[in-house]
Amino acid sequence: MARLGDDWDNDDVRVRPARSSRPRTKTRPAHTEAVEGFVTTVDRGRYTCLVGEGTRQARVVTAMRARELGRRAVAVGDRVDIVGDTGGAADTLARIVRIAERRSILRRSADDVDTTERVLVANADQLVMVNALADPEPRTGFIDRCLVAAYTGDLDPLILLTKSDLADPAALHEVYDVLDVPILVTGRGVALDGSREVTGLDAVRERLTGQVSVMVGHSGVGKSTIVNALVPDADRATGSVTGVGKGRHTSTSAIALPLPGGGWVIDTPGVRSFGLAHVTPDDLLEAFDDLLDGTVDCPSNCDHLGPAADLAGGGTPADGPVCALDGWVAAGHSSPGRLASFRRLLLSRAGSD
Repeated sequence: MARLGDDWDNDDVRVRPARSSRPRTKTRPAHTEAVEGFVTTVDRGRYTCLVGEGTRQARVVTAMRARELGRRAVAVGDRVDIVGDTGGAADTLARIVRIAERRSILRRSADDVDTTERVLVANADQLVMVNALADPEPRTGFIDRCLVAAYTGDLDPLILLTKSDLADPAALHEVYDVLDVPILVTGRGVALDGSREVTGLDAVRERLTGQVSVMVGHSGVGKSTIVNALVPDADRATGSVTGVGKGRHTSTSAIALPLPGGGWVIDTPGVRSFGLAHVTPDDLLEAFDDLLDGTVDCPSNCDHLGPAADLAGGGTPADGPVCALDGWVAAGHSSPGRLASFRRLLLSRAGSD
């Protein structure tokens, strides 16, 4: 008796192709129906985007990254193309399929050894470095590192000093005036009803209106307090400073908030440091155009730190070719203060905050 299947032959066999052997097309969808969005928050793989900015049809859409983006990270401030359910209804999810070219990037590495870059904010016009004049004490190392991040990321730097009722800002003015970095000062005064209010905000508001500004600073310096004053309905959490002079973290994620007069302010979580392992001396030199031409006669692979770098470590200037920037400044092409500031920023890449 013939068994079932005894008369089968090769034509009866159907082999399902393995995933690796399946033909793949190089054609990718054009997504011509995509709409443009502005990323306002990033939270665990979900991106809150404003679609139709400035129109009556403006709406908030929640999206995820499409597979075709690969490993490209989406950051607050990105301009993106979105497909899918872009109506903004609750419990719906769209897809981000493209990221527009960025005109500026605020980035940092994990530390000064790991060169992997983390993009914090994209397309901001200016970086506002918030520092308290006291409680906690200002840290020039942190300001220097933020300046490096601003210069190499194509952002305009702005220093904002808070708590001027507790200390005089003159010393910090003296350090940074040579760099022509704008410095704004706020403090706290007593309102007529007896409550404490932030004063000196008019100049801050004028500087930020119409711009996309990202605020960074250590916890406890008053950053969220400033944001709440600029955007009354922001409701950013504020906290006190601990007994050891360090602030408590109150903001947990970056968020872009619309300013009443136009523009955006991006509040970021309190940061402890900016890793700058990805920044080279030549990257920073681009921001010092008065020194750039002076490096033509520098030796190969010059670190631009000059003899001062050797002397700072207790040694003597190295023999052989030295950085040409000292001669460039001596000839009157730039000022000693500018060169000193440039070298201080170079050293800050590997320094503490």
